Amino acid sequence: MKPAAPRRITLRHLLLVVLVALGAFLLLMPTRVQPVAWQPPAAPSLKTGPYAANQKLKAVQAVGAPGIDGPEALLLEDGALISGLHDGRVIRTPLDGSALQVLVDTGGRPLGLARHPDGRLIIADAVKGLLALDARGQLSTLATSANGLPFGFTDDVAVDAAGRYAYFSDASSRWGYGEDGEAVIEHGGDGRLLRYDFQNGRTEQLLDGLEFANGVALGPEEAYVLVNETGAYRISRYWLSGARAGTHDVFVDNLPGLPDNLSFNGQGRFWVALYAPRNALLDRTAPYPLVRKMLVRAMTVLPKPVEKRAFVIALDTQGQLVANLQDASAGSYAPITTVREYGDALYFGSLTATHMARLPLGPALAKEP
Repeated sequence: MKPAAPRRITLRHLLLVVLVALGAFLLLMPTRVQPVAWQPPAAPSLKTGPYAANQKLKAVQAVGAPGIDGPEALLLEDGALISGLHDGRVIRTPLDGSALQVLVDTGGRPLGLARHPDGRLIIADAVKGLLALDARGQLSTLATSANGLPFGFTDDVAVDAAGRYAYFSDASSRWGYGEDGEAVIEHGGDGRLLRYDFQNGRTEQLLDGLEFANGVALGPEEAYVLVNETGAYRISRYWLSGARAGTHDVFVDNLPGLPDNLSFNGQGRFWVALYAPRNALLDRTAPYPLVRKMLVRAMTVLPKPVEKRAFVIALDTQGQLVANLQDASAGSYAPITTVREYGDALYFGSLTATHMARLPLGPALAKEP
Protein backbone atom coordinates (compact mmCIF):
# COMPACT_ATOMS: atom_id res chain seq x y z
CA MET A 1 0.00 0.00 0.00
CA LYS A 2 1.31 3.39 -0.93
CA PRO A 3 1.46 6.00 1.83
CA ALA A 4 -1.10 8.76 1.48
CA ALA A 5 0.23 11.79 -0.32
CA PRO A 6 0.69 14.81 1.94
CA ARG A 7 -2.17 17.32 1.62
CA ARG A 8 -1.12 20.40 -0.27
CA ILE A 9 -1.68 23.73 1.42
CA THR A 10 -3.34 25.82 -1.21
CA LEU A 11 -3.78 29.56 -1.47
CA ARG A 12 -7.43 28.98 -0.66
CA HIS A 13 -6.51 27.32 2.63
CA LEU A 14 -4.13 30.13 3.54
CA LEU A 15 -6.80 32.68 2.73
CA LEU A 16 -9.29 30.87 4.94
CA VAL A 17 -6.84 30.81 7.87
CA VAL A 18 -6.14 34.52 7.45
CA LEU A 19 -9.86 35.33 7.35
CA VAL A 20 -10.55 33.27 10.47
CA ALA A 21 -7.66 34.92 12.31
CA LEU A 22 -8.80 38.38 11.19
CA GLY A 23 -12.38 37.68 12.28
CA ALA A 24 -11.19 36.45 15.68
CA PHE A 25 -9.05 39.57 16.07
CA LEU A 26 -11.90 41.95 15.18
CA LEU A 27 -14.43 40.15 17.37
CA LEU A 28 -12.43 38.96 20.36
CA MET A 29 -9.39 41.17 20.98
CA PRO A 30 -9.80 42.78 24.44
CA THR A 31 -10.64 46.50 24.42
CA ARG A 32 -11.82 48.98 27.04
CA VAL A 33 -14.02 50.75 24.52
CA GLN A 34 -17.73 50.05 25.07
CA PRO A 35 -19.53 51.92 22.27
CA VAL A 36 -22.95 53.43 22.93
CA ALA A 37 -25.46 53.39 20.06
CA TRP A 38 -26.59 56.76 18.73
CA GLN A 39 -27.93 58.24 15.50
CA PRO A 40 -26.08 61.28 14.16
CA PRO A 41 -27.91 63.55 11.71
CA ALA A 42 -26.88 63.47 8.07
CA ALA A 43 -23.64 65.40 7.65
CA PRO A 44 -23.75 68.70 5.75
CA SER A 45 -22.19 68.64 2.30
CA LEU A 46 -18.63 69.83 1.75
CA LYS A 47 -19.22 70.02 -2.00
CA THR A 48 -22.03 72.55 -2.11
CA GLY A 49 -23.83 74.83 0.31
CA PRO A 50 -22.51 76.91 3.20
CA TYR A 51 -19.66 74.49 4.04
CA ALA A 52 -18.45 74.01 0.45
CA ALA A 53 -14.72 73.36 0.18
CA ASN A 54 -12.43 76.29 -0.57
CA GLN A 55 -8.75 77.20 -0.28
CA LYS A 56 -8.92 80.24 1.97
CA LEU A 57 -6.51 78.67 4.47
CA LYS A 58 -3.93 77.95 1.82
CA ALA A 59 -2.57 81.47 2.36
CA VAL A 60 -1.68 81.02 6.06
CA GLN A 61 1.80 82.13 7.08
CA ALA A 62 3.96 80.27 9.57
CA VAL A 63 4.79 82.15 12.79
CA GLY A 64 6.79 81.19 15.86
CA ALA A 65 10.33 80.19 16.72
CA PRO A 66 11.98 76.81 16.07
CA GLY A 67 11.57 74.20 18.80
CA ILE A 68 7.77 74.24 18.84
CA ASP A 69 5.86 70.95 18.81
CA GLY A 70 2.08 70.83 19.06
CA PRO A 71 1.11 74.45 19.85
CA GLU A 72 -2.45 73.72 20.95
CA ALA A 73 -3.46 76.70 23.10
CA LEU A 74 -2.88 80.29 21.97
CA LEU A 75 -2.78 83.70 23.62
CA LEU A 76 -1.47 86.84 21.92
CA GLU A 77 0.00 89.41 24.32
CA ASP A 78 2.32 92.35 23.61
CA GLY A 79 3.14 91.13 20.12
CA ALA A 80 4.04 87.61 21.26
CA LEU A 81 2.24 84.29 21.17
CA ILE A 82 1.93 82.10 24.27
CA SER A 83 1.21 78.42 23.74
CA GLY A 84 1.27 75.02 25.42
CA LEU A 85 3.36 72.31 23.77
CA HIS A 86 3.33 68.54 23.51
CA ASP A 87 6.26 68.12 25.91
CA GLY A 88 4.58 70.07 28.73
CA ARG A 89 6.23 73.44 28.18
CA VAL A 90 4.32 76.70 28.09
CA ILE A 91 6.27 79.05 25.84
CA ARG A 92 6.27 82.62 24.56
CA THR A 93 7.55 83.53 21.09
CA PRO A 94 7.53 86.82 19.14
CA LEU A 95 5.59 86.74 15.89
CA ASP A 96 8.85 87.00 13.93
CA GLY A 97 10.12 83.81 15.59
CA SER A 98 13.28 85.53 16.83
CA ALA A 99 13.27 83.79 20.22
CA LEU A 100 11.57 81.16 22.35
CA GLN A 101 11.08 81.67 26.07
CA VAL A 102 9.95 78.84 28.31
CA LEU A 103 7.54 80.14 30.95
CA VAL A 104 7.05 76.83 32.75
CA ASP A 105 7.07 73.07 32.24
CA THR A 106 3.88 71.64 33.72
CA GLY A 107 5.05 68.05 33.41
CA GLY A 108 1.77 67.29 31.64
CA ARG A 109 0.06 68.51 28.47
CA PRO A 110 -1.15 72.15 28.56
CA LEU A 111 -4.14 72.42 26.22
CA GLY A 112 -5.99 75.59 27.27
CA LEU A 113 -4.75 79.03 28.38
CA ALA A 114 -6.49 82.09 29.83
CA ARG A 115 -5.22 85.23 31.55
CA HIS A 116 -6.64 86.12 34.96
CA PRO A 117 -7.10 89.86 35.65
CA ASP A 118 -4.53 89.60 38.46
CA GLY A 119 -1.88 88.54 35.92
CA ARG A 120 -1.84 84.80 36.56
CA LEU A 121 -1.83 82.48 33.57
CA ILE A 122 -4.57 79.86 34.02
CA ILE A 123 -3.73 76.54 32.37
CA ALA A 124 -6.01 73.64 31.51
CA ASP A 125 -3.59 70.72 31.54
CA ALA A 126 -4.90 67.41 30.21
CA VAL A 127 -2.81 65.45 32.71
CA LYS A 128 -2.36 67.75 35.71
CA GLY A 129 -5.75 69.49 35.93
CA LEU A 130 -6.46 73.20 36.32
CA LEU A 131 -3.25 75.11 37.07
CA ALA A 132 -2.11 78.70 37.70
CA LEU A 133 1.25 80.31 36.89
CA ASP A 134 2.02 83.52 38.78
CA ALA A 135 4.32 86.42 37.84
CA ARG A 136 7.23 84.84 39.78
CA GLY A 137 7.01 81.68 37.69
CA GLN A 138 5.45 79.65 40.49
CA LEU A 139 3.06 76.93 39.30
CA SER A 140 0.18 75.89 41.54
CA THR A 141 -2.67 73.42 41.21
CA LEU A 142 -6.17 74.87 41.47
CA ALA A 143 -8.30 71.77 40.96
CA THR A 144 -8.04 68.12 39.98
CA SER A 145 -11.57 66.85 40.67
CA ALA A 146 -15.21 67.86 40.98
CA ASN A 147 -18.10 66.11 42.75
CA GLY A 148 -15.66 63.47 43.95
CA LEU A 149 -14.72 62.52 40.38
CA PRO A 150 -11.11 63.19 39.24
CA PHE A 151 -10.58 65.00 35.95
CA GLY A 152 -9.64 62.58 33.20
CA PHE A 153 -8.80 65.03 30.40
CA THR A 154 -8.77 68.74 31.35
CA ASP A 155 -9.13 70.51 28.02
CA ASP A 156 -9.88 74.24 27.73
CA VAL A 157 -10.48 77.22 30.00
CA ALA A 158 -11.97 80.74 29.95
CA VAL A 159 -11.81 83.29 32.80
CA ASP A 160 -14.49 85.93 33.36
CA ALA A 161 -13.65 89.65 33.30
CA ALA A 162 -14.08 90.03 37.05
CA GLY A 163 -11.65 87.20 37.77
CA ARG A 164 -14.19 85.38 39.93
CA TYR A 165 -14.59 82.20 37.88
CA ALA A 166 -12.71 79.94 35.51
CA TYR A 167 -14.96 77.94 33.19
CA PHE A 168 -13.28 74.80 31.93
CA SER A 169 -13.93 71.42 30.38
CA ASP A 170 -13.12 67.87 31.41
CA ALA A 171 -13.32 66.16 28.03
CA SER A 172 -13.75 62.71 29.52
CA SER A 173 -13.65 61.29 33.02
CA ARG A 174 -13.01 57.84 31.55
CA TRP A 175 -10.37 58.50 28.88
CA GLY A 176 -7.11 60.40 29.18
CA TYR A 177 -4.91 62.46 26.90
CA GLY A 178 -4.06 60.58 23.70
CA GLU A 179 -7.28 58.55 23.93
CA ASP A 180 -9.56 61.07 22.25
CA GLY A 181 -10.32 58.67 19.39
CA GLU A 182 -11.49 56.00 21.80
CA ALA A 183 -13.62 58.50 23.71
CA VAL A 184 -15.31 59.84 20.57
CA ILE A 185 -16.02 56.37 19.19
CA GLU A 186 -17.35 55.13 22.53
CA HIS A 187 -19.76 58.11 22.74
CA GLY A 188 -20.22 57.46 26.44
CA GLY A 189 -21.23 61.00 27.45
CA ASP A 190 -18.67 61.35 30.26
CA GLY A 191 -17.54 64.91 29.53
CA ARG A 192 -18.23 67.85 31.86
CA LEU A 193 -18.39 71.63 31.93
CA LEU A 194 -16.99 72.92 35.22
CA ARG A 195 -16.56 76.22 37.07
CA TYR A 196 -13.76 77.05 39.49
CA ASP A 197 -14.37 79.77 42.07
CA PHE A 198 -11.19 81.77 42.75
CA GLN A 199 -12.65 83.16 45.99
CA ASN A 200 -13.27 79.88 47.80
CA GLY A 201 -11.29 77.38 45.72
CA ARG A 202 -14.32 75.21 44.98
CA THR A 203 -15.11 73.53 41.68
CA GLU A 204 -18.73 73.22 40.60
CA GLN A 205 -20.13 70.95 37.91
CA LEU A 206 -22.36 72.91 35.55
CA LEU A 207 -23.05 70.20 32.97
CA ASP A 208 -22.31 66.51 32.66
CA GLY A 209 -23.19 63.90 30.06
CA LEU A 210 -21.28 65.80 27.37
CA GLU A 211 -19.81 64.02 24.36
CA PHE A 212 -16.10 64.83 24.72
CA ALA A 213 -16.30 68.34 26.19
CA ASN A 214 -13.68 70.44 24.41
CA GLY A 215 -13.36 74.19 23.68
CA VAL A 216 -14.89 76.73 26.07
CA ALA A 217 -15.79 80.40 25.46
CA LEU A 218 -17.80 83.03 27.31
CA GLY A 219 -20.41 84.85 25.23
CA PRO A 220 -21.43 88.54 25.03
CA GLU A 221 -21.69 90.21 28.45
CA GLU A 222 -20.83 86.79 29.89
CA ALA A 223 -24.51 85.88 29.77
CA TYR A 224 -23.62 82.31 28.81
CA VAL A 225 -20.72 79.98 28.27
CA LEU A 226 -20.34 77.71 25.24
CA VAL A 227 -18.70 74.30 25.20
CA ASN A 228 -17.85 72.20 22.15
CA GLU A 229 -19.04 68.59 22.15
CA THR A 230 -16.58 67.02 19.73
CA GLY A 231 -18.23 63.60 19.71
CA ALA A 232 -21.71 64.97 18.94
CA TYR A 233 -20.72 67.59 16.30
CA ARG A 234 -22.39 70.37 18.27
CA ILE A 235 -21.87 73.33 20.59
CA SER A 236 -23.86 73.46 23.82
CA ARG A 237 -24.70 76.61 25.80
CA TYR A 238 -25.06 77.05 29.55
CA TRP A 239 -26.83 80.23 30.63
CA LEU A 240 -25.17 82.22 33.43
CA SER A 241 -27.57 85.15 33.82
CA GLY A 242 -31.08 86.29 32.94
CA ALA A 243 -34.31 84.32 33.03
CA ARG A 244 -32.59 81.19 31.68
CA ALA A 245 -29.72 81.17 34.19
CA GLY A 246 -28.83 77.63 35.22
CA THR A 247 -30.38 76.04 32.12
CA HIS A 248 -28.72 74.81 28.96
CA ASP A 249 -29.55 74.35 25.30
CA VAL A 250 -27.87 73.64 21.96
CA PHE A 251 -26.20 76.70 20.43
CA VAL A 252 -25.53 75.03 17.07
CA ASP A 253 -25.98 71.43 15.95
CA ASN A 254 -24.90 69.15 13.11
CA LEU A 255 -21.53 70.75 12.39
CA PRO A 256 -19.62 69.45 9.33
CA GLY A 257 -16.64 68.35 11.39
CA LEU A 258 -15.33 67.61 14.88
CA PRO A 259 -15.28 70.88 16.84
CA ASP A 260 -12.10 71.32 18.87
CA ASN A 261 -11.31 74.68 20.45
CA LEU A 262 -13.59 77.69 20.55
CA SER A 263 -12.98 81.43 21.01
CA PHE A 264 -14.96 84.69 21.11
CA ASN A 265 -13.63 87.89 19.57
CA GLY A 266 -15.61 90.06 21.98
CA GLN A 267 -17.50 91.72 19.11
CA GLY A 268 -20.11 89.22 18.00
CA ARG A 269 -18.07 86.46 16.41
CA PHE A 270 -17.19 82.97 17.65
CA TRP A 271 -14.38 81.07 15.94
CA VAL A 272 -14.52 77.27 15.88
CA ALA A 273 -11.59 75.04 14.95
CA LEU A 274 -12.73 71.79 13.34
CA TYR A 275 -10.19 69.02 13.90
CA ALA A 276 -11.33 67.16 10.79
CA PRO A 277 -14.43 66.66 8.65
CA ARG A 278 -16.88 64.03 9.76
CA ASN A 279 -16.19 60.47 8.64
CA ALA A 280 -19.02 58.73 6.77
CA LEU A 281 -18.00 55.28 8.04
CA LEU A 282 -18.10 56.37 11.68
CA ASP A 283 -21.47 58.07 11.19
CA ARG A 284 -22.99 55.03 9.46
CA THR A 285 -21.79 52.65 12.16
CA ALA A 286 -22.90 54.89 15.06
CA PRO A 287 -26.08 52.83 15.74
CA TYR A 288 -24.10 49.55 15.83
CA PRO A 289 -21.90 49.18 18.93
CA LEU A 290 -20.45 45.82 17.87
CA VAL A 291 -19.29 47.21 14.52
CA ARG A 292 -17.77 50.26 16.19
CA LYS A 293 -15.93 48.02 18.60
CA MET A 294 -14.50 46.15 15.61
CA LEU A 295 -13.39 49.49 14.16
CA VAL A 296 -11.58 50.28 17.39
CA ARG A 297 -9.71 47.00 17.16
CA ALA A 298 -8.87 47.60 13.50
CA MET A 299 -7.47 51.05 14.35
CA THR A 300 -4.86 49.47 16.62
CA VAL A 301 -3.08 48.34 13.44
CA LEU A 302 -4.53 50.64 10.76
CA PRO A 303 -4.43 54.45 10.50
CA LYS A 304 -7.35 56.31 12.06
CA PRO A 305 -9.89 57.37 9.41
CA VAL A 306 -9.19 61.10 9.81
CA GLU A 307 -9.06 63.32 6.73
CA LYS A 308 -6.28 65.92 6.74
CA ARG A 309 -8.08 69.18 6.08
CA ALA A 310 -7.54 72.61 7.60
CA PHE A 311 -11.03 73.69 8.64
CA VAL A 312 -12.26 76.73 10.58
CA ILE A 313 -15.67 78.37 10.77
CA ALA A 314 -17.06 81.54 12.36
CA LEU A 315 -20.52 81.88 13.90
CA ASP A 316 -22.43 84.97 14.99
CA THR A 317 -24.09 85.20 18.40
CA GLN A 318 -27.20 83.51 16.98
CA GLY A 319 -25.19 80.49 15.87
CA GLN A 320 -25.37 81.44 12.19
CA LEU A 321 -22.42 80.75 9.91
CA VAL A 322 -20.50 83.88 8.90
CA ALA A 323 -17.21 82.40 7.63
CA ASN A 324 -16.04 79.08 6.22
CA LEU A 325 -12.27 78.62 5.82
CA GLN A 326 -10.69 75.45 4.46
CA ASP A 327 -7.67 73.92 2.77
CA ALA A 328 -7.50 70.25 1.84
CA SER A 329 -4.23 70.45 -0.10
CA ALA A 330 -1.32 68.18 0.75
CA GLY A 331 0.60 70.93 2.52
CA SER A 332 -2.29 72.31 4.54
CA TYR A 333 -1.81 73.52 8.11
CA ALA A 334 -3.88 70.72 9.60
CA PRO A 335 -5.34 69.74 11.88
CA ILE A 336 -6.20 73.20 13.18
CA THR A 337 -7.21 72.81 16.80
CA THR A 338 -7.20 76.46 17.93
CA VAL A 339 -8.17 79.72 16.24
CA ARG A 340 -8.18 83.20 17.78
CA GLU A 341 -8.87 86.62 16.33
CA TYR A 342 -6.49 89.40 17.37
CA GLY A 343 -6.63 92.79 15.68
CA ASP A 344 -6.53 92.41 11.93
CA ALA A 345 -5.51 88.74 11.83
CA LEU A 346 -6.45 85.20 12.76
CA TYR A 347 -3.94 83.02 14.59
CA PHE A 348 -3.99 79.24 14.45
CA GLY A 349 -2.59 76.47 16.62
CA SER A 350 -2.38 72.76 16.02
CA LEU A 351 -2.07 69.68 18.20
CA THR A 352 0.59 68.26 15.89
CA ALA A 353 2.24 71.13 13.95
CA THR A 354 5.76 72.50 14.52
CA HIS A 355 4.73 76.15 14.29
CA MET A 356 1.72 78.44 14.64
CA ALA A 357 0.08 80.15 11.66
CA ARG A 358 -1.46 83.50 10.78
CA LEU A 359 -3.96 84.79 8.20
CA PRO A 360 -5.07 88.41 7.58
CA LEU A 361 -8.65 88.89 8.71
CA GLY A 362 -9.81 90.66 5.53
CA PRO A 363 -9.33 87.69 3.16
CA ALA A 364 -10.69 85.34 5.84
CA LEU A 365 -14.00 87.19 6.02
CA ALA A 366 -14.27 88.04 2.32
CA LYS A 367 -17.27 86.49 0.59
CA GLU A 368 -16.71 84.02 -2.22
CA PRO A 369 -17.00 85.63 -5.67
